[in-house]
Amino acid sequence: MAPTLLVGSCEPFSGKSAVVLGLARQLLRQGVEVRFGKPLATSLDSLAEMPVGTPLLDADVRFVGATLGLPDSQLIPSLQVADPQQAQQRLLQGNLDPGAGFSEQSLQLAAFSDGLTLLEAGGSMDEGLLYGLSLPQLAEGMGAQVLLVHPWVDSSSVDPLLAARARLGDRLAGVVLNAVQPQLVGPLRADMVPALERLGLPVLGVMPQSPLLRSVTVEELVLRLGAKVLCCPERLDLLVETLSIGAMNVNSAMEFFRRRRNMAVVTGADRTDIQLAALEASTQCLILTGAAEPLPQLINRAEELEVPLLKVEHDTLTTVEVIEQAFGHVRLHEAVKASFAFRLVAEHCDFERLFTRLQLPALAK
Repeated sequence: MAPTLLVGSCEPFSGKSAVVLGLARQLLRQGVEVRFGKPLATSLDSLAEMPVGTPLLDADVRFVGATLGLPDSQLIPSLQVADPQQAQQRLLQGNLDPGAGFSEQSLQLAAFSDGLTLLEAGGSMDEGLLYGLSLPQLAEGMGAQVLLVHPWVDSSSVDPLLAARARLGDRLAGVVLNAVQPQLVGPLRADMVPALERLGLPVLGVMPQSPLLRSVTVEELVLRLGAKVLCCPERLDLLVETLSIGAMNVNSAMEFFRRRRNMAVVTGADRTDIQLAALEASTQCLILTGAAEPLPQLINRAEELEVPLLKVEHDTLTTVEVIEQAFGHVRLHEAVKASFAFRLVAEHCDFERLFTRLQLPALAK
């Protein structure tokens, strides 16, 4: 029977998708067949628009499949959809059963004789309990090993991992510490990783925080802000890594902007001096707040430089809050992010112990 590996986390947006991509690519390059799915779909097209009988394939699954070149036959349909309407219906009915599909899929996965079935769990240990598809339930029901991806801030970050270790027991095959401040990666590997190993937490990787992986597209900001696009709608795929607020004098602003890269600049619609200065820097989009209308010369210059110009109804503080909430809280659906994830995982993770534990013939020593 081919092994099943669940990639999960203790909190949402911990970096599971990046690790899934990097891990799967290493296996595929070794000639190991990989199947991938998300038992609980969290990113799906409208159910009402889907033809009856259409497999429930999460958007994340489609992206991973397309990026890795997996055939449709190796993409595993979801069993349930984390949809507010369905959640309410299940709650009112007191229905916590995953349904017959869970047992059927478990038997199907057990029938595979080679390769690896790679499944991505919910955003936390408990997400999916209402559907009978939380990480511990999946691990137990499918006989799966578990790899946890967890952001590391300081020593207190270990508490959720210890709690997970207590719940998962021997099913916990490893941990990847993610989003570590770059200057802490060395000390963490030297001092903390051995301590975590002694506590029964096999650390298979320590990945530094990446501004690129935390970035958001201009299009995502347009959606979250309800912004009006004044120019360059074809450039909404640009990635924003940092945020700057243009509330200082123009000389200070120019010096500040020079030190930033791939930024969104939020400034008042009446601050033409700041706006023009921002356009000459590494600006991915310019976001105007307030009632004033931008001058034609600003729009013309933005079009020349191909920088999207957005107008919002919110005040500056609210706009900044919305943007800050977006960083690190969007799905990995861009090819450039996937390419970076491949490299990041290859450079900072060592899965040899995991592969040996899973008894993968192509990799086990």
